[in-house]
Amino acid sequence: MRLGGRRLWLRIGAGVIALAMIAALGVYWYLRPLLRTGTGYAAHNACALDTIARRTPLTADLPPNPLVPYLRVSVDSGGYQATVLGVLAGQHAWSVDGFGCTLAVNRPYLGSATRIDQMGNRIARQPVPSPAPALEAALDNAFGADLDQAGRDQLGTRAVLVVSDGTIVAERYAQGFDAGTPQLGWSMSKSVTSLLLGRLVQQGLVSLSDDHLRPEWTDERASITIEDLLRMRSGLAWDETYDLGTPITEMLYNQADMASFVAAQKLAHPVGTVQQYSSGSTTLLCAVLNAKLKQGADLPRQQLLARLGTSSAIWEADAVGTPVCSSYLWATPRDWAAIGQFALSDGVLNGKRLLPEGWMKATTTTEPIATREDPDYAGGWWTNLTPEGSLVSPALPRDTYWASGHDGQKLYVVPSAKLVVVRLGFSPSADDIRTDALVADVLKALGK
Repeated sequence: MRLGGRRLWLRIGAGVIALAMIAALGVYWYLRPLLRTGTGYAAHNACALDTIARRTPLTADLPPNPLVPYLRVSVDSGGYQATVLGVLAGQHAWSVDGFGCTLAVNRPYLGSATRIDQMGNRIARQPVPSPAPALEAALDNAFGADLDQAGRDQLGTRAVLVVSDGTIVAERYAQGFDAGTPQLGWSMSKSVTSLLLGRLVQQGLVSLSDDHLRPEWTDERASITIEDLLRMRSGLAWDETYDLGTPITEMLYNQADMASFVAAQKLAHPVGTVQQYSSGSTTLLCAVLNAKLKQGADLPRQQLLARLGTSSAIWEADAVGTPVCSSYLWATPRDWAAIGQFALSDGVLNGKRLLPEGWMKATTTTEPIATREDPDYAGGWWTNLTPEGSLVSPALPRDTYWASGHDGQKLYVVPSAKLVVVRLGFSPSADDIRTDALVADVLKALGK
């Protein structure tokens, strides 16, 4: 009787253990998409820091998140792997010559990267400036010279560069960074996508009014135009919140074909009636352009970056070769400034027009629309003038516009002052990155 009871308890114990294991496995598979967001971010970040920015440690620049302490990053067989606790939700990032890093199960083949010659880039080849005292003071404030070390670390400024009338007049870098360090622009990439689109429009390869952009869109989505994607009024359901498991992080860190993921979203609003910020729209836009030109990951290099001579620029792609036009353009501060100078010139470079005349005016002008999430978002650029005519920042001239990226990336253009200002950094917890003050201080220092 005792033996039978013992066997019964053994069977019960084994059953409990089996149920616990099944439950644990079920919980893991439920959480796995969320965990892969974290491991995807870490793997891609490690790869890019090592092969593009040439910076260590490979765990630098991870965002403040409860998952971070449990992430493990390693390098194996040329790839960069990140896991949770060394075993769970593993993701690989691979370095591809000319195209940075891509998350994929196996190393992707992205073709050959167009060579970029720096010779046409006047900004990149200028000497290091000797700023006037007033400009030095403006840079001091931008770097938090008035703060203690903890405050400066939180502010996170890594580079500031000022171009006035086409000449670099001020330039400074944080410790560990210099003029040759590429830095990720995040959503500043969207503004460069607007320039890329303008280049294709100038050549007659696409039109803003093009619709029927995806063959699977046989419903109301067929009416979405290229301009709808550019101005983020497509109506496709989206959530731009940078958190585990949201559409933006799902797209960036858990989808081999990012554009198809975006294109599969249903309409949340009638096309053209709601402006909603969406990195998905911009990445989908580049897939649409690629469907027409069939240049793959090399599209931005062939059509724009080689023309600008931004030799440091690396525009990363997803596993199927679509440039991640929403988020993944790297460049040195000088090359970011060269992009700003190109915008300032309305697309004229070395005497040749590369964008339609008036492109910058059109794409930096907001338009009336039924519902707006962002009153100052135009055609890939942010503007200081809302559709109602009010100023977003009273400290800046009315015609100011800018590119803006995650964690504090800014590229300001002030046409009336012939001014370009670049600020790059890592500022996930800073309440004020002091960039409006920087531009205002620079204008005052230059007497503009």
